[in-house]
Amino acid sequence: MTKEQFLEGQVLLIDKPLNWTSFQVVNKLRWEIRKAFNIKKIKVGHAGTLDPLATGLLIICTGKMTKQINTFQTQIKEYTGTIVLGSTTPSYDLETEIDNTFSTSHITEELIQETTKQFIGEIAQFPPVFSAIKKDGKRLYEFARAGENVEIKSRQITINTFEITQIALPEIDFRVVCSKGTYIRSLAHDFGKALDSGGHLSVLRRTKIGDFNVTDAFSVEKFIENLPSK
Repeated sequence: MTKEQFLEGQVLLIDKPLNWTSFQVVNKLRWEIRKAFNIKKIKVGHAGTLDPLATGLLIICTGKMTKQINTFQTQIKEYTGTIVLGSTTPSYDLETEIDNTFSTSHITEELIQETTKQFIGEIAQFPPVFSAIKKDGKRLYEFARAGENVEIKSRQITINTFEITQIALPEIDFRVVCSKGTYIRSLAHDFGKALDSGGHLSVLRRTKIGDFNVTDAFSVEKFIENLPSK
């Protein structure tokens, strides 16, 4: 790919690595593109944040294609992952330590499959308090880390598919197809609660955004390898 192509605008599919923020990926690619082509300034942005503990498809736009970011963000997304039943964490994932444990002895495969039906369609969902949503000019996670209680409003989201792909209690693997604004961490938490137990997310991978698939994505390292070297 040429300097002119990057400046004119490209859509890059990147497989975000574990423990990277989405902004770290954007900053790394921007730096590497600038260095490879000796560009002083280039617009680079991403279409849809992934948590540091999630991996998978990140759409990165350069140049004039950054104007399309909002369009990509509104598209349907697909995720796969693992929910651990019987315990909860304040962040609803592994960012924080387990704070409560619950019995799972009553949970059967039939109950799990039946409970998924409660989460199909348009539902009201409360975002995790450990999230980047802004309230009164601050991120929610800033309130959470300071130990401050804050009122969070629910939002309407749509879950098209909630499929259980494997059960090996306390872990269950799933596939979800959902709308913009869906928090899979909240789904894991709410699903555990609906099973009269706890639940938190231990693995999350975004596999699709609209027609884009993670199977077509490059790792950060591979993308950099393909850039011209000085």
